[in-house]
Amino acid sequence: MKNFSLSLYAFHLRHTLTHLPDEVVADAHLLWENLVKLGENTLPFPDLKDLRSKLVSYHHGVYTPQQETAIKSEWLSISGKDLDLGSLPTPAGFNINANLQPFLLNDTYAVDLTLFPELPNTEIDIPQLQHFQPQSLLPANIQASLGQTLSVYGEVEPSEDCDTLAQKIAIALVAGTNLNSPTLMHKEELFESLLFEYQALDTNAPDNSAKQCQILIVINNSQAATGMLAESAYNWVRDLFCSYHKILYIYQLARQRYGEGRKIYSDLENKIQQFNSLITANQPNLSALKSLISQVPQTNLDYTRCCQYLETHNTAITTNITNYKICLDNIKAINNNNSPLSWEDFFNKECQKWQQQIQTDINYLAPGKEIFGQLVDTIRSVVETQQAESDRSLERTIQVLGIAFGGGAIVSGVVTRHIDKPFAPINFKYPIHPLVSSLLWSFLATACFWWIAWWFTKRKWR
Repeated sequence: MKNFSLSLYAFHLRHTLTHLPDEVVADAHLLWENLVKLGENTLPFPDLKDLRSKLVSYHHGVYTPQQETAIKSEWLSISGKDLDLGSLPTPAGFNINANLQPFLLNDTYAVDLTLFPELPNTEIDIPQLQHFQPQSLLPANIQASLGQTLSVYGEVEPSEDCDTLAQKIAIALVAGTNLNSPTLMHKEELFESLLFEYQALDTNAPDNSAKQCQILIVINNSQAATGMLAESAYNWVRDLFCSYHKILYIYQLARQRYGEGRKIYSDLENKIQQFNSLITANQPNLSALKSLISQVPQTNLDYTRCCQYLETHNTAITTNITNYKICLDNIKAINNNNSPLSWEDFFNKECQKWQQQIQTDINYLAPGKEIFGQLVDTIRSVVETQQAESDRSLERTIQVLGIAFGGGAIVSGVVTRHIDKPFAPINFKYPIHPLVSSLLWSFLATACFWWIAWWFTKRKWR
């Protein structure tokens, strides 16, 4: 291949809706830090290891995102343009140049790191790909939270077997990594050249879109003006990749939130069954009801948050689908109203299907919010009723005991005054001791007053 280039497009979340304008997510700077590590290790370009000093996002080498609010464009470079990172020699006798373009696209950090031979006519074959250290540009090293695309461009003779060449390139890019063998997803045309789209999945996390690697291989075998067309459409292609990865990321988050919501909904069903068991008992356990009602509000809050997150994800995915379509239409306008069919299908099929799925999930979980509220009100009503009955029972008991003991004390006092010597020695002519007689009369009086009080209060509390 001649006019070869290897480009990394990586996208990393800077902030979310929950953050204030001067706040960012915890690992917002991770993308820039990992690029610096590349400069310190596998790709020691002079200005890559010194990247911090060239970005608006850093002040004296310290990540300071608040400074980004002052910029007037998408560029994060202090110079406001792309960064020439310098040149590296290779054992094959040619030099590799590097160019980096850092951007802030609304809530997303984006970077385009492109490697290419110093002399455009340098011929690059499959073994020489390793001089570009493609493994260092894969997700395990870049760790872009939204995802990344690895793009290869090269020009060949018309007689070249492009299908076989593209397959060899894709395999060489991920050789010796934890990514599986790349799968050819689509063969298309882009800017009058052949486009081969491959997907390489992380064997340890095949469902994690951020750990997947989209590989686009563009082979020009017809001397088409692909480079000129690509340059004209650069911003639209970059933003299309960004929207594509954000759609995948948002949908993955939405599915996770729905799973959490279903789990909480299942917990709600268990609480309803627990409540039914408590109120069907002969004597509802008031303490158990109070314990149950103390748990439901927190569960209700968690459930409501899941539903709100799904609503947010629905809005976000709708916005990014719209942005994707705008980019696609502009690319078509530059490319004689043509674009890869797979890009069109992604919009017409996957995007619409995923958007409908999120809306279905929202509709499915929505009734649960009302059920939670009804459960709280029902439990509170039962608890208040049980508490009131308990309080009335206690009040009645206190009244009955008060009357009984009060009446018994009065009788005991009267009886005691009529006993001359309550502590006199036992006289067998009179077997009942005066003290025993006093206690007996007191007990009988207490029992009598208790029965009278119980009978009257029973009628009162009916």
